[in-house]
Amino acid sequence: MNISSEKRNLLIGGVIVGAISLALVALGNPKNMGFCIACFIRDTAGAVGLHRAAVVQYARPEIIGLVLGAFLISLIRGEFKPRGGSSPMLRFVLGAFMMIGALAFLGCPLRMIIRLSGGDLNALVGFAGFFCGVLCGCYFLNNGFSLGKSHNLGLGEGVAFPALQALLLLVLVAFPSVLIFSEKGPGSMRASVLFALFSGITVGVLAQSIRMCMAGGIRDIVLFKDFTLICGPAAIFVTILVGNLIMGNFKLGFTGQPVASPDGLWNFLGMLLCGLCAALLGGCPLRQLILSGEGNTDSAMSCLGMLVGAAFAHNWGLASSGDGSTLRGHVAVIFGLVVVTAIAFIQMRRKEA
Repeated sequence: MNISSEKRNLLIGGVIVGAISLALVALGNPKNMGFCIACFIRDTAGAVGLHRAAVVQYARPEIIGLVLGAFLISLIRGEFKPRGGSSPMLRFVLGAFMMIGALAFLGCPLRMIIRLSGGDLNALVGFAGFFCGVLCGCYFLNNGFSLGKSHNLGLGEGVAFPALQALLLLVLVAFPSVLIFSEKGPGSMRASVLFALFSGITVGVLAQSIRMCMAGGIRDIVLFKDFTLICGPAAIFVTILVGNLIMGNFKLGFTGQPVASPDGLWNFLGMLLCGLCAALLGGCPLRQLILSGEGNTDSAMSCLGMLVGAAFAHNWGLASSGDGSTLRGHVAVIFGLVVVTAIAFIQMRRKEA
């Protein structure tokens, strides 16, 4: 059986990312949350004072490492290209709603895979929603949806977002008292700064090199019958599943899962919103961070939208918890689906005109 070099690299990269996730849990990160973009951006938003949820506040070095790793490897490979100007405000809004949808489910697409590999069947419902969301996004992409063309920008624009991450790292290491850290709850569960940063840089380098993206993998299957990109997430799933079975951390079921909402409908709809936004933005939360590291200011706007979306989700009581979803969260998810669908139709018709 011949496997293309791209598929082989994605499989190897997925195994490494899965192993890193297992190691992060073993060294202190919450169970079934070795590496979660949505959760870690939410924690970081709390650490800098953008929300007041005391149990989810910590400047996660994994996020910093992701951006800096992508930045460094893109420089080395000659792929750092400052560009942007493609509907920045719409990308900000889509990023915010992508985060609100993810926090209704309690996890990004990467954590969805991690939760599945731990036996959390709530994540299977979330996967169904995410798949349907990407499928809806593919409909709009097939019918002319576009956020416009990006343009080449100056060096300062491209390095701004990685520089902000470097500044946050400096504050975390040299002036930690400026930040807010949880003393209990998921935000208090963390691996050492050094290992978490190393893990983030490693995943950032890998994800930039092999174009890892869950939304992109599903999109390529639907639009092009191409199963290449899905090899990465598949390898992550298998690696963490085997690791959880070996370490006795696998627990099959809907109840008693760590940091998971039991509300099936809102798990589905939250990830439906997340998947739709990811398809329209051209990548899941992980991919947006990686592109930001490459100098893409459009993706940086999406990431800032995610940061603000996380703040709203907790300040306004939109995020779910282990006890379930909230009425305000239900309203926010439905409102998000309406707004994002309206944006999709508007941008689709604009191109047709």
